[in-house]
Amino acid sequence: MMGRNFTRVLLAGTAAALLAGCSVMNSLPFFGSGAEKPKPAELQPNPNLLGVRQVWSANIGKIDFPMAVAINGSTATLASGDGTLSALDADTGRELWRTSAGAPLAAGVGTDGTTAAVVTRANDLVTFVNGKEAWRQKLTVLSYTAPLVAGARVFVLGADRSVAAFDGATGRRLWTQARPGEPLVLRQSGVMLAVADTLVVGQGGRLAGLNPLNGSVRWEAPIAIARGINDVERLVDLVGRVSRVGDNVCARAFQAAVGCVDAARGNVLWTQKANGSEGVGGDGASVFGTEADSKVVSWKRDSGQRAWTNDKLLHRGLGTPLALGRSVVVGDEFGFVHMLSREDGSLLNRLATDGSAIAAAPVVGGNTLIVVTRNGGVYGFVPQ
Repeated sequence: MMGRNFTRVLLAGTAAALLAGCSVMNSLPFFGSGAEKPKPAELQPNPNLLGVRQVWSANIGKIDFPMAVAINGSTATLASGDGTLSALDADTGRELWRTSAGAPLAAGVGTDGTTAAVVTRANDLVTFVNGKEAWRQKLTVLSYTAPLVAGARVFVLGADRSVAAFDGATGRRLWTQARPGEPLVLRQSGVMLAVADTLVVGQGGRLAGLNPLNGSVRWEAPIAIARGINDVERLVDLVGRVSRVGDNVCARAFQAAVGCVDAARGNVLWTQKANGSEGVGGDGASVFGTEADSKVVSWKRDSGQRAWTNDKLLHRGLGTPLALGRSVVVGDEFGFVHMLSREDGSLLNRLATDGSAIAAAPVVGGNTLIVVTRNGGVYGFVPQ
């Protein structure tokens, strides 16, 4: 059984970077100019050791931005690149509402179950209540991270890793926490979440705990430190999503490290070198991540010791893993979803979608595993 409940933007070797305070730079080739991308590993025969079946599918339109699927109970809120937002019933795939931000999107979706928020490429923060636009505010910096809606506020993490808070009802700006800009930051989703009464954000290679009432810094915990002789080599940034169990928050620093922090005290519990560009998943015992070459790695949550590595999916462009029952679920850039054993990383099952890359980290709504593709396909799977 998969358990009682089913409790990418992989840049695939590129660091599409933003010059702080300026415009988007061209992608930086990970394999070097003119180098051929390594051939992806051939797929193993599917052992089908875990009974899973597809129960519904939908389409929301092509996704060309770092989209996050927001789950509240059995409702999944998603968005497509053209600015369309949809709320789906996770159990049936039935559309609950559909609306539009009126412009292509740069980031989203964040929601508390009532208010949903996205950021457009025109730098507008737009909120919706039950599918109807409530307010919009012009942002002063670009954002590629889904807004956080919590405590009657909407929080925005800028591409320069500044943080701004807005009144959830009116859109009035409450505070802004600026910070010295990094020479380069990623055009990729960063880290922002609420842990008890602390707003936890990724700023450079550090997790920072902020007071959500005024933006003051309560603590900082370094997961990675900038090294190298030029701006590209010194690029260090935390990328979403994170794995949180209580006060324990584990995150990835882009192509540098994975580490865990006690978010109640701001203490670094451990860090390990890791060369990946995707967020992490995990459960109470383990943290799971994918490396730049598509190895899947499991670390022990209490110590950071490596538990196992799966190298059977090399160069398949793996995204962010999801811990699900006795499995680790991870999508690739060919539209496959691989279900690996949480204990040793061996393949349990493989699911197919529409052949386009998996566009966001898999999520669970109710008892349904939800997977979204670049072509806009949304798929619901349940245990047999």
